[in-house]
Amino acid sequence: MPCATILDIPLPEQEWMLAELRRARYSYLLALHVLLLCAAGRTPTEIATFLFCSRSSVYRIVNAYQARLLDARFDPSPPQASWLSPSVRRSLMALLKKVPSVYGWCRTRWSCATLAAQLQLQRGIVVSSSTLRRWLHAEGWVWKRAQLVARDDDPQRIEKLARIRHTLETLGKRAVVLFADELDIHLLPKVGYQWMPKSETVKLVTPGQNQKHYLAGALEPQSGRLVQCTGIRKTNALFRALLEQLDWLYPQAQFTKVSVVVDNYGIHKAKAVERWLAAHPRFELLFLPTYWPQANPIERAFGDVHDKCTRNHQRHRIEDLLWDVEQHFWTNGPWHYKLSQLYYAPEVTAAVERLTKEPQLQQAA
Repeated sequence: MPCATILDIPLPEQEWMLAELRRARYSYLLALHVLLLCAAGRTPTEIATFLFCSRSSVYRIVNAYQARLLDARFDPSPPQASWLSPSVRRSLMALLKKVPSVYGWCRTRWSCATLAAQLQLQRGIVVSSSTLRRWLHAEGWVWKRAQLVARDDDPQRIEKLARIRHTLETLGKRAVVLFADELDIHLLPKVGYQWMPKSETVKLVTPGQNQKHYLAGALEPQSGRLVQCTGIRKTNALFRALLEQLDWLYPQAQFTKVSVVVDNYGIHKAKAVERWLAAHPRFELLFLPTYWPQANPIERAFGDVHDKCTRNHQRHRIEDLLWDVEQHFWTNGPWHYKLSQLYYAPEVTAAVERLTKEPQLQQAA
């Protein structure tokens, strides 16, 4: 008859228990158990079996204790790596401030295994990648996605932002300002987070051969209205189709001035666009600073398109995906987005004041 204390626990449940144990048991508690069992005469194999750790961890703790590298107080608070000495901590932080290629590694980012190998080369410290990961977490470091930022090298940045803001603030009753841009729509779904069972992963079937369509849109920040059109190519013809649609939706009888804010993409400066603007003098283009998409509020509306339509979608035809995008525009608008705080920086405000005073100075002259 089997012993009543032996349990038949499913393997997934055992894995969860072990993960919870390791998450709650900080290094100082593991070190205490290892040292006490060593003092009781247990072998490294027995200790590793009892404590669900590796034999190398047992040897490392014993060596650290004999070398007096362990914190005498064994501080139990999780923010501290209990047996990470100040000198090792300084070496680790110095490594993190430089890229691995400085030390001869053919890598752009540090991994725990690479950091452990570099510490062994520099300091002769043998440490596992899992222990190093706990050290990094204890020092307040986390593994997360980097953020792309735009280059700020446009010498006319302040003047461009000031002109756009001045146009909005001095807008007449028969004038309108719209922010325009283009959006790529791929049949290959953008992969993002979603709720799913912990033991399962939702699988998105790829289309085999990706298909692309492009959307050109213009957002009126005052009303939140968004005008859009689609095409199979991202050329100046797509942008001119958007302008033609704006010319029809904002008739000259009601709007004598239409200002369209765009980025510096080549299709907005094409000769065909210049000829169209010459034939429609009530239209003007205002250009954003170079590499400054955050100054265009339509980018937030396009972000909603990805969140609600293209991310993790399961459409098999590009036509169905485009229909979803069109339904999104019909259903979820209007899009009332305020201008970015970039437009209200002190230097931009000063430039707007100069633009406001220029007509007064010209009249006085």
